[in-house]
Formats: sequence, structure tokens, C-alpha cells
Amino acid sequence: MAKAKINDIEMYYEVHGPTCLPAAQADPLLLIMGLGANATAWEMQLPAFQREHRVVAFDNRGSGRTDKPKSPYTMPQMADDAAALLDHLGIASAHVFGMSMGGMIAQELALRHPQRVRALVLGGTMAGGPNAVMAGPQLIQQWVSTALLPLEQAIENGLRFLYSAEFIERNRERLVARALELAHLQPPLDALQRQVMAVVQFNTFQRLADIKAPTLVIFGTTDQVVPPENSRILAERIPGARLVELEGAGHGFLAEKAEETNSTVLAFLRRQGSGSPK
Repeated sequence: MAKAKINDIEMYYEVHGPTCLPAAQADPLLLIMGLGANATAWEMQLPAFQREHRVVAFDNRGSGRTDKPKSPYTMPQMADDAAALLDHLGIASAHVFGMSMGGMIAQELALRHPQRVRALVLGGTMAGGPNAVMAGPQLIQQWVSTALLPLEQAIENGLRFLYSAEFIERNRERLVARALELAHLQPPLDALQRQVMAVVQFNTFQRLADIKAPTLVIFGTTDQVVPPENSRILAERIPGARLVELEGAGHGFLAEKAEETNSTVLAFLRRQGSGSPK
């Protein structure tokens, strides 16, 4: 756990593992989290991923423990932040797993810095632009209303946007307790709005064919936040991309389908091999 000067910000990052391989044999894996979230959201992936990889997780600009400048944010800018973090760590190239908004950053990273991305995993994300399939206005209104509630009530109500009713029923107490524990890492509203504007302006639809890295697109079939059609668009337009559906999972599939997600991603990365300098 550390901070470093990355471009114009102080960025929080963590480096984990590997636990089952000598460090020299472990491929780097860069994890990029989504809107308003931070590195803690990878907690269900880290134990599995760090057995085989040198795992780097960080908080995007505007999130968690990283600086939150008052100037506008863009997805290319955040992709450049990720590339600069790799520079800081002396990593020439890495596998990259981006989740939600992090998947948008990961697309830009693969397009702007193709030599840095060995393999690409895009989770619950989209290409943006007019071809994107957006969440319905009713869901957006409900999400905004939830954000205005007292903290614990907002957390309880917010679970239904991420998880299936069955998963919430089995795990409600744990999910709420964890969210309350990490509530101090939630970004202020102005920083969140800057990330939202970066999402609104994002569009890789016409450039997806330029992504050369082997790509896995993974999504939950009941995702309300980023409708599944967006993942199908990505898989159709990225050459050779593999599409994996997590049946019955929502946008929070990193937790709801953690074991299936982890095994799927690790199997995909193993097939890519090393082959590039670390």
C-alpha cells in the first residue's frame, strides 16, 4: 500500500503477490475499478489472482485515497494515469482487467498504449457513444433518489442495483456491514460528477477493431447498471474477443459470482502465456 506522484495527482496503489510462483515468473495483472469505487472492491479477486500474478490495484483519480482535482476528468486521461503507474512500477506490459468504468479506462489504455496491454479483460462495461444501451430512466431516477437517503438506508437500497434478490437475502448483513466500514472512502459528490462526465463523453465504438490484445468480455446476464447488450457489442467488434455470460448475476458479479469470475479470468490469462517483458 503506497502513494506515488502520477501525472498531476498523488495516486494510491497496492501491489500483491505472487504467492505460488517466484516473482520473476509471475505476469503482472493491473486491476482498474469503476465509477466511484476503489481498490477495496477487488477483495474477492485478490486472493485468487495473486497466487499466479503480480497484482496491481489502485484508486482512480477522483476515487478513494487518490487525489480528486477540481478540473474535468476524461477516460484518455485516466488511461494515461494507469500507464504512468506501470511506468512508476517498472512494468513494461501487463494483463489488464477493467470493471465497469474501469473497463472503459482499460479500452482506452489498450488503444492509446497497445504495447502495455498483453491481454484485456472487460467486465460489465460498454463502448459508450450513441450505440451504447443505457439503463432505463426509471432505474436512473431510483439510483439518484437512493443517493439522497441516510447512509445505511442508501446502502440497503443500493444493493438491489448490484445483486440478485437471492444473493442479497443470503448476504445482506455482511454486505451492509462492509459498505459501512468502507463508507469513508466514498468520493465527494463533485468528484463523482467528474467521473460521470468522463463516462458520458466516452466512445470507443468506431475504434474497437483497433484493439489488438487478446480480449475476454465478461458480464452478468441480469446487469441493470450496464445492460448486457453492451458486452455483446464489445465482443462483436473487438477482433477475436471471447464472450462469457454469468447467468443470473448482476453488475456486482465480482462478489456474487466471485469463484466463477476468478476461474474464468485466470484460465483466460493462462492461455495467453507470458511472451512479453515485464
